Amino acid sequence: MTGAPASAAGGPSGARRAAAGPASGKAPGAAMGRGAARSAEGGAPGAAPVAGGGGAAAGDGSESAVTDAQDDGKPPRGGKLAAAAVNQASVWNVANLLTMLRLILVPAFVALMLADGGYDPVWRSLAWAAFAIAMITDLFDGHLARTYNLVTDFGKIADPIADKAIMGAALICLSLLGDLPWWVTGVILGRELGITLLRFVVIRYGVIPASRGGKLKTLTQGVAVGMYVLALTGWLATLRFWVMAAAVVLTVLTGLDYVKQAIVLRRRGIAERKAALEEKEA
Repeated sequence: MTGAPASAAGGPSGARRAAAGPASGKAPGAAMGRGAARSAEGGAPGAAPVAGGGGAAAGDGSESAVTDAQDDGKPPRGGKLAAAAVNQASVWNVANLLTMLRLILVPAFVALMLADGGYDPVWRSLAWAAFAIAMITDLFDGHLARTYNLVTDFGKIADPIADKAIMGAALICLSLLGDLPWWVTGVILGRELGITLLRFVVIRYGVIPASRGGKLKTLTQGVAVGMYVLALTGWLATLRFWVMAAAVVLTVLTGLDYVKQAIVLRRRGIAERKAALEEKEA
């Protein structure tokens, strides 16, 4: 008995512990679960609980890494490419397609307007039809973009360009044919081009919204130019003169209003940037 090994000094309890060793090796999952439970309850940790805790920590670590990545809102691999594809596809919406149609109608209108010397009533009627389609689509594309949230950067830039292109083509053709004084064409085109450039200058500070006066100006210009495109005579020819006069007045007044809005927008943007810079430095 004096030569008994130290491992057997525990008697029956030692034997039970020795038997528990192989059992834990055959069922590591159960030992890991019991070890974790004893560790949580504050029991004395053994060799099996330590190994079980390490395995559980490794498993929880991999799952928590995935969970943290999801909780942080990080996009999955390829998420940025997918988002870019969606944004690119959104450019080809109905509103932008109507804008592109107006751009295509510009050379078609010029060809019809100047066909056969530019004075044939049939060709002028066809030119008026192209001009009318362009003006009507101008009303629809803006309404569709705002109603169905189809506003894109392309639309913000291409829409005013399409408007100015069809209007400028009509005014220049009418002046070339001697139907409209050049000074009228100069005032309208000068205002339109000037406001378009002004929009590009202040776009870094924000977008100048279209006013009711601007919409009325566009409508009056469209009606006046459309009446001049048609070969009208008599009292209709007199009426179109006054409609064009009203369009010129609205063109000048709304142009001044846009200049005022651009100045206010620029000052506000500079003030906001300065405040943000001072806050960052502080």
